[in-house]
Amino acid sequence: MDSLFLLPLPYYLSVIALVVFSWGAWQARDEGWGVPMLAVLGTVAAWYLGDPLYNGYDEYLARFEETELTEAWWEVLIFLIALRILVPTVNRMINGNLFMGGSRIFQAIRSGLIHTEEFQHQLNIVLNLLIIPWVLLMAIALVRVDFDFKGLFFPYLTEKADPWSRDRIGTGSYDSLLAFGTYFQSLLTALFGVILALSTRPKTMFWSGAIYFLAVPCYIFDRTRNIILAVVVPGFMAFVTLRMKGGMLIRLVVMVAAFMAMEGWMKFVINNRDLGSISEAVKTGGTQSREVKERKHLGFNMFEELGYINLFIDKGTYQVNWGERYFAEAVNPIPRKLWPGKPMIGLDYAVARGMSYGSQGSSSGGVAASISTGMIGQGVVNFGGILGPIAAAFLMAIWVAVLTRQDLLGSDIFHMMLYAIGIVLTFNMGRDITLLIIYPFLFGWLLLNFYNRYLKPREARPIR
Repeated sequence: MDSLFLLPLPYYLSVIALVVFSWGAWQARDEGWGVPMLAVLGTVAAWYLGDPLYNGYDEYLARFEETELTEAWWEVLIFLIALRILVPTVNRMINGNLFMGGSRIFQAIRSGLIHTEEFQHQLNIVLNLLIIPWVLLMAIALVRVDFDFKGLFFPYLTEKADPWSRDRIGTGSYDSLLAFGTYFQSLLTALFGVILALSTRPKTMFWSGAIYFLAVPCYIFDRTRNIILAVVVPGFMAFVTLRMKGGMLIRLVVMVAAFMAMEGWMKFVINNRDLGSISEAVKTGGTQSREVKERKHLGFNMFEELGYINLFIDKGTYQVNWGERYFAEAVNPIPRKLWPGKPMIGLDYAVARGMSYGSQGSSSGGVAASISTGMIGQGVVNFGGILGPIAAAFLMAIWVAVLTRQDLLGSDIFHMMLYAIGIVLTFNMGRDITLLIIYPFLFGWLLLNFYNRYLKPREARPIR
């Protein structure tokens, strides 16, 4: 907490802006955009405003010039102000025709919608729709891992099997399909978790639970924390907000307990992921090194990266690329097999950060590791210290509007599920605004549109 006395004026202005804008977003929760806006503001609080308190601002002062850090805090403040101005405007442009209905999610919470026969029937429909693609995907996965059932479904008993592994730079004939398998499997897993959380019919609960607890261990015993959040939290939040009985205090206690459990597991993963498999670490009790156990969570340092970005730009060792990074993100869905010269995502910044050491082949992009620039830093590398935060705020305003649309249309389970997944993925976007994070949401949206166009018109089954 000594860092509080070292932080400059724009930090405190950013904190004030965050508190004021958060209260305004909460007041707008019935308009639909309030909760998605809160998710973005919470992301900024975790990845930026909390960074110097968690990691120690004195260390940053020893590493950077004070002017570079102050400049970074002004960029954070610009982002927050631009976000508050842009969210209502962009939301009206995208969802203006849906405002009259108000937030369907909050209406469902107040009315107990999930306990109606119509809602439970919709859950059955979704479950039936998802089982077939999941079985087909798992059949392919089993072939890919030479029918290692334990490794795929029971990684806590053996080594985890990864059916979709590929190089960082996917140039193979099937690499784009492997990437699709990765994101589609995580989407299906998250959806089964939501169905399990909301279902009240025994048959639906049994099948969704059986599949979910077969599918989720491969993520729990993985090393990637953002994917763990993406497949676990949507179902948990759906249970706490829509299914769980009791007042706000009980819900808060459950959420705090769940957060502590998740934080403990994440810490265990961080401490042991470089020493071998997580399942083996569980069996042996994990590392006993006091130095390792006292390490902080890695990755909550997006303000630090913003400091590096300003440092490199000021020194001239890194140039603002005027939208090239955003363009590389936008064209990511195009397979590299079809476009060998497709722009790399962020490897130029990894080189600037010194990650080009050692012998790195073309399959890894010539770098030892990629480095996230952060939600705001990504805007700065694209358009500089003033336009960059505004550009990042504009993209997040679009994202808020997209999530709001799912809420305003969310009287059915399909949009509710997309909404839950999108809210959780928002936190992961603190490290970068990228399709690599929101692909599960995008694939879910495509599934929803396929259902609405081709399957829903054919439904004639009575509710039972």
